[in-house]
Amino acid sequence: MTRLHHRLDGPDGAPVLVLGPSLGTTMDLWEPQLAALTAGRRVLRYDLPGHGGSGVLHGTVGDIAAAVTGLLDTLGLDKVAYGGVSLGGAVGTTLAIEHPERITSLVLCCTSARFGDPAAWHDRAAKVRTGGLEPLADTFLGRWFTPAYAGTGSARAMLARVDAEGYAACCEALAAFDVRDRLGEVRAPTLVVAGAEDVATPLDHAETLAEGIPGARLVVVPGAAHLANLERPEPVTYAMLRHLEGTP
Repeated sequence: MTRLHHRLDGPDGAPVLVLGPSLGTTMDLWEPQLAALTAGRRVLRYDLPGHGGSGVLHGTVGDIAAAVTGLLDTLGLDKVAYGGVSLGGAVGTTLAIEHPERITSLVLCCTSARFGDPAAWHDRAAKVRTGGLEPLADTFLGRWFTPAYAGTGSARAMLARVDAEGYAACCEALAAFDVRDRLGEVRAPTLVVAGAEDVATPLDHAETLAEGIPGARLVVVPGAAHLANLERPEPVTYAMLRHLEGTP
């Protein structure tokens, strides 16, 4: 099984919150939330396969979720809260469906139950395998943030730490992902966060999640695109803290 590079922060013995990043980024995506979240939680961040310090995995989103459960088992963690952005959110949805007894609370940020046309993902995977990630960096940044956002340097630095084959493999995992007909199986209290200007996972994707997951609550963040937690950290952090306060 692929080993996931990870890091634990926060007080020993506190309830554990796992944070999953988006395609093309690393665990550093969650830096803006870390100080607030570790005040009352033990936070476990990980790098997606082929990203940061994690090895490449050729498989499905379910296989990535299995790698996360393997990490939890290795660390002796039974029940955890989970938050994820984009692909990291899809991993969380999968965990909540397949292992409901382990996920106490769920935060789904700028993610989807199905990430659009599979052919587009296969096409992107082929382009990355042929030419690498750097020629596409500006395109990615243009989708991740609104034009007004000036702090794209950290995202560019994260993208530079992503393996091209690992990225392509994750694209293929996203192409095959579709849990729209299983959202009703999620039992964890769920917060869905959407960027009002997200073109990668538009608002209707968030609405599908919020309507399909029993009792889910939707928060829309104005002035934010796909990486809302990085572009507008304050409202995202506030929404997460408010949600987590009421769950184990």
